[in-house]
Amino acid sequence: MEGYGEVTPADLIAFEADIAREFDAGHIHAPVHLSGGNEAQLIDIFREVKPTDWVCSTHRSHYHALLKGIQPAEVKRQIMAGKSMFISSPEHRFISSAIVGGMLPIACGLAYAGERVWVFIGDMCASTGAFQDAVKFADHRNLDLHLVIEDNFLSTNTPTDAAWGPLKSTVDTRCYEYDRTYAHYQSLASQSGF
Repeated sequence: MEGYGEVTPADLIAFEADIAREFDAGHIHAPVHLSGGNEAQLIDIFREVKPTDWVCSTHRSHYHALLKGIQPAEVKRQIMAGKSMFISSPEHRFISSAIVGGMLPIACGLAYAGERVWVFIGDMCASTGAFQDAVKFADHRNLDLHLVIEDNFLSTNTPTDAAWGPLKSTVDTRCYEYDRTYAHYQSLASQSGF
């Protein structure tokens, strides 16, 4: 991973496998939410993300951070320091939060200030009032806000359809589907029915 826009699926997979090993070895003393199964979709989306754009991410932010151009050593440093769910880099215009929908009002504020903003959310978040409010706010003001729904069919570990009903697409959003590689808040070596 040399720089912005040059990250491959193999790079992303290898990075998360390294973090999984660190977590399983007990070297990370905080929750870690690993990505997997969505490498190609994210690389495709990030071809449209410019270095000057803001990216607002979720608790599952490692891939987003790497694709935004944050060096792997820096992403790993923040993860090892217990910041997996809230990696940030103002110089790369990247912030994340573990709060479901927590980035939506911040993304709207950045877009309202004239910035071009990408905000990533999960399918559970797309069922919340915060999401609906963000869509209405951005649409009414014609903001340069790009909402990306990452649909792994699960709200933590409950099927999203069973909990919230079917996901409905709205204007100014894009959605991609994927099957997650890692269980919620665990790595491959520690998956035991979660």
